[in-house]
Amino acid sequence: MTSNKNSDNNLLSLDGLDNEVKDGLPNNFRAHPLQLDQSSDPSNSIDGPDHVRSASSLHETKKGNIGIIHGACLTLTDHDRIRQFIQEFTFRGLLPHIEKTIRQLNDQLISRKGLSRSLFSATKKWFSGSKVPEKSINELKNTSGLLYPPEAPELQIRKMADLCFLVQHYDLAYSCYHTAKKDFLNDQAMLYAAGALEMAAVSAFLQPGAPRPYPAHYMDTAIQTYRDICKNMVLAERCVLLSAELLKSQSKYSEAAALLIRLTSEDSDLRSALLLEQAAHCFINMKSPMVRKYAFHMILAGHRFSKAGQKKHALRCYCQAMQVYKGKGWSLAEDHINFTIGRQSYTLRQLDNAVSAFRHILINESKQSAAQQGAFLREYLYVYKNVSQLSPDGPLPQLPLPYINSSATRVFFGHDRRPADGEKQAATHVSLDQEYDSESSQQWRELEEQVVSVVNKGVIPSNFHPTQYCLNSYSDNSRFPLAVVEEPITVEVAFRNPLKVPLLLTDLSLLWKFHPKDFSEKDNEEVKQLVTSEPEMIGTEVISEFLINGEESKVARLKLFPHHIGELHILGVVYNLGTIQGSMTVDGIGALPGCHTGKYSLSMSVRGKQDLEIQGPRLNNTKEEKTSVKYGPDRRLDPIITEEMPLLEVFFIHFPTGLLCGEIRKAYVEFVNVSKCPLTGLKVVSKRPEFFTFGGNTAVLTPLSPSASENCSAYKTVVTDATSVCTALISSASSVDFGIGTGSQPEVIPVPLPDTVLLPGASVQLPMWLRGPDEEGVHEINFLFYYESVKRQPKIRHRILRHTAIICTSRSLNVRATVCRSNSLENEEGRGGNMLVFVDVENTNTSEAGVKEFHIVQVSSSSKHWKLQKSVNLSENKDAKLASREKGKFCFKAIRCEKKEAATQSSEKYTFADIIFGNEQIISSASPCADFFYRSLSSELKKPQAHLPVHTEKQSTEDAVRLIQKCSEVDLNIVILWKAYVVEDSKQLILEGQHHVILRTIGKEAFSYPQKQEPPEMELLKFFRPENTTVSSRPSVEQLSSLIKTSLHYPESFNHPFHQKSLCLVPVTLLLSNCSKADVDVIVDLRHKTTSPEALEIHASFTWLGQTQYKLQLKSQEIHSLQLKACFVHTGVYNLGTPRVFAKLSDQVTVFETSQQNSMPALIIINNV
Repeated sequence: MTSNKNSDNNLLSLDGLDNEVKDGLPNNFRAHPLQLDQSSDPSNSIDGPDHVRSASSLHETKKGNIGIIHGACLTLTDHDRIRQFIQEFTFRGLLPHIEKTIRQLNDQLISRKGLSRSLFSATKKWFSGSKVPEKSINELKNTSGLLYPPEAPELQIRKMADLCFLVQHYDLAYSCYHTAKKDFLNDQAMLYAAGALEMAAVSAFLQPGAPRPYPAHYMDTAIQTYRDICKNMVLAERCVLLSAELLKSQSKYSEAAALLIRLTSEDSDLRSALLLEQAAHCFINMKSPMVRKYAFHMILAGHRFSKAGQKKHALRCYCQAMQVYKGKGWSLAEDHINFTIGRQSYTLRQLDNAVSAFRHILINESKQSAAQQGAFLREYLYVYKNVSQLSPDGPLPQLPLPYINSSATRVFFGHDRRPADGEKQAATHVSLDQEYDSESSQQWRELEEQVVSVVNKGVIPSNFHPTQYCLNSYSDNSRFPLAVVEEPITVEVAFRNPLKVPLLLTDLSLLWKFHPKDFSEKDNEEVKQLVTSEPEMIGTEVISEFLINGEESKVARLKLFPHHIGELHILGVVYNLGTIQGSMTVDGIGALPGCHTGKYSLSMSVRGKQDLEIQGPRLNNTKEEKTSVKYGPDRRLDPIITEEMPLLEVFFIHFPTGLLCGEIRKAYVEFVNVSKCPLTGLKVVSKRPEFFTFGGNTAVLTPLSPSASENCSAYKTVVTDATSVCTALISSASSVDFGIGTGSQPEVIPVPLPDTVLLPGASVQLPMWLRGPDEEGVHEINFLFYYESVKRQPKIRHRILRHTAIICTSRSLNVRATVCRSNSLENEEGRGGNMLVFVDVENTNTSEAGVKEFHIVQVSSSSKHWKLQKSVNLSENKDAKLASREKGKFCFKAIRCEKKEAATQSSEKYTFADIIFGNEQIISSASPCADFFYRSLSSELKKPQAHLPVHTEKQSTEDAVRLIQKCSEVDLNIVILWKAYVVEDSKQLILEGQHHVILRTIGKEAFSYPQKQEPPEMELLKFFRPENTTVSSRPSVEQLSSLIKTSLHYPESFNHPFHQKSLCLVPVTLLLSNCSKADVDVIVDLRHKTTSPEALEIHASFTWLGQTQYKLQLKSQEIHSLQLKACFVHTGVYNLGTPRVFAKLSDQVTVFETSQQNSMPALIIINNV
């Protein structure tokens, strides 16, 4: 029994012999890691004060033991003597005693065993007669209670084996253990047999040179015996650990892991946890490490440690497993591990670790169910609340939920847009509800540059930057934005809830830092997070409740109200994060800003913040920036608060959404100054100035005529008598009076404010006339209102207000017109002749707007040199009505303006002539008729004109070309004024409108509506250079043939007695008129051209008497008459238009001599009397 105890002690001393090396993990514990704390609470709960007290007492005991120093009084001589004593004791006493004992035991065993063995074997053979087969372990009965006396030969063998083992005589020890094992098995002393098996295996392993392989089955049998027969789990554990170490030293990690896992059971959590952890280390130490098995068994070990109350060991195991699972995409496993780490850390009062673990569960894209996520969130909030209670005065913690998309943050400077109030519609301006459009943004920038250029006399200042009211990820945020004091700043923050449970944010507001500018001290900063009292510097809006449903993205608009100038820095958002009681699905919309009614029952919430950090655009300008990754600043959250500025609000009253093409409608615009500063310099700029007008310089002061106000007409009208119908009424106006002066940009229009200043709180209503665009469809028309402060500000020079009007136009009338020279002899003293203007009007409206019919009420002309004189009635029907798809044709006579008028007029003075078809004259030289005419004229002039190419020929040639071209040019503009009768809701309305036709060339048709450009046909590519690359500057044939206007004057019928006189002579006057402003050489040829088809059609022929060719020179615009005689020999109808006229400029030698256009057929009837 003594030897058995000794051997057990020896074995225990061998346990963990090479643990430090073979486990791969250093063992630095002062106390054994498995040492149970006897004073701990048996319920495995270490939350209470007992745990703290026991831990502290244990710590003090350890400190006391460490403080005692043994052998401090020993000298070096004492050390040597002790060393010498030990050596002599070992060599002279201990080892000889052991040798003597081994020898005696050996002799005794040989003598005793020889006798007993012979007697036993003889008896056995005699009684049994044959060999008894060995019984298996399972068949042997449990004789663990069997005790041998100390002098028993079996124990003597075991004692001898132990002594051999002590002196490292492993071969002899193995033989003795093997012999003892057989004896113990024969006696069915299973506890002794298992011990002998265990030591035999160890002796075999420790033999030098390894004469025999390691008998692993000995260890397996010993473990099975301890566990199943002896029911001694402590010895089984020892045996397993020892065997595992032996297997690991032979790199048999797989067998070691299997052995360790086999001993795990439900009866002891601590033992199972320890074995599972050792098995996990076996998996990681294999030749090809099994990492996932390692992690899985560490999780199992952590779970068993947790059940055994070893919280620190459990936390350590889970943390080691987390290193494997992290970032592998196994989100459910990660969630489980993080949740357990969080709970264990919280139990151990490691609150920061607990918060970090729960945070990871929430910020990963979790695949858990909604109920599980809700549980995680509640656990997180509970832990966070405990953390925050430890340091209530500390800085606010960073909250992980909800997600904030910082780059999508938008900042808006200014008040919200007012909703429409009846017929009063506020300007659209800029708002956070509008989507960003790069094309639209560029248009607004161009409009602002245009008006700034006009204000600064054609030059854009170098420090000019376009005004930005809304900053987003597309805007230029490299400069500090400017905000105006007392005007709100709205920050739109984009939240996203990644969980499937709703999140409720309460008391949501912005976190900011403000640096007052007028404070002299540098570091005088006032940091306000969320103050309960009314802040003096910056007012902060608080949203009481903001609900974000599961997996929903939602924006919150938070406002700041600056009351002081300085530098503001918006740092982030601060709020209480909570969840709804019961985590029910909420299908409603979150509370509106400023809504303080508690709609939702809050289960738990924590106070925290999130920073708004926006990364600027990547820099890509210099070589260094291109080769490295550098980002520029994004300063949209760092506005500078400037001094007060005027603030304009614009309202449109009776503003239409649908118009007919060319329809004139009168609306009103109200300008309100809602600030405390007066504003001035109000201008409006638009790309479509032809769409609207505020009237001429005198329009605001001139009241409407009584008849116009009775009929609700937009025009200024005068009642006329019946005698003036179809005869032109003349008036004149200058384009300067309508803001279309020379050199100015027609797009920039000053708004005629009274006294040019709008005082604080004042409002002004001005009339605004609108004209529907000539093209049908939906038109988006941008207005940009520009205004300045009376007092110049250093930071902000001007402010703008935007408005986008959407107008839908439907078809009305199409007008086409041509002009040609008249051949009549009337009023020829004016030199330059008359012209006929043909106007075709077609009603293209298809009654979709409820239009019944159009009435042409007036046709007016506007020109510097021409005017309409009268209407040439093509029919007796004076009522110019056009039903749907009908056409009407009008003919007018036009004459040149008188010399006196032309001399007194400035270059920008236009003569207006009105031809009336009703009983009311619309004064075309007044607003709004003249406004829209001038605007259409200026937009026509802006179109690219075909310029003559410049060549290196003589200047005289170019002058000649220009003079010839001027002959066929005409400067005449036609304005057609109409009324349309519309039935709408069983009421008849009268709409008015006007169309413009600009006539430039004689004989060329002009249109009131823009013509569609047909794409040119595809041509084959030419791969050779043409020989003659110069373009001829020769005018066209039409232009050359318009130098001279010819007309024949003769009696329409002539009676002649042919029986008395066979030859009939008729006097004919040929009138030649020089249309150009240069001297022209003219050749008149009276000889018949026999090949002419006209000559063949005429019955018989006639001849011209006298000179057959005339050469003349006509001065500038001179009229010359030739007296000719025609000779006839028969009665009949003859065409006298046979003279051919050739003309060329006098100072040219041979070029440009061209046949002039024939006049209309001149038919004469010759009768016999």
